[in-house]
Amino acid sequence: MRTATLVLVAYAVCLIFSAVWRLWPIELVRDAAPHLGALTATYLGLNARNQVAPALAGSVALGYLTDLVNGLPVGFGALVLALCGLVAVGVQRRILVRGLAMTIGFCGFVGVLASSLGWFIRLAYDVPRASFGTELVHLFKASLATAIVGPAVWRLFRRVDAAFARTHRERDAALEGLVP
Repeated sequence: MRTATLVLVAYAVCLIFSAVWRLWPIELVRDAAPHLGALTATYLGLNARNQVAPALAGSVALGYLTDLVNGLPVGFGALVLALCGLVAVGVQRRILVRGLAMTIGFCGFVGVLASSLGWFIRLAYDVPRASFGTELVHLFKASLATAIVGPAVWRLFRRVDAAFARTHRERDAALEGLVP
């Protein structure tokens, strides 16, 4: 139930961002939107301690929904988000993502990861893509936007996790970003 709620909240945030992001007056900001789906997939992967399947299923479902909204080939976003979720599952056993600086840095890494995976998948399946220089500029802008927006998005997801807590102690741990 928690994963489904997080996916629905992330989908609503993706819908709002996709509608509003292109209205920014600064062209530099308008060019590359943050990878909100990848942020969600990594959040689910980081918080999947013993049960990886619900986190990956949520990532695939969100990827499919974002494919429909963004007009991408069906399955492209689902594959990228599933791979981001798998990377996050591997990372959560090595590092603890807490604190503003660590969260911003990790969200920037998520942006680079999602852009790189998307580029490699487009390359592997011969999907049209821009020149390598243009792709690098887009990777930089998207990862920067993801690093800026990431802490606020993860804070929203922590609020959702806190709503599913059974005890006061679990609620406080969820708000701090710890998984019991």
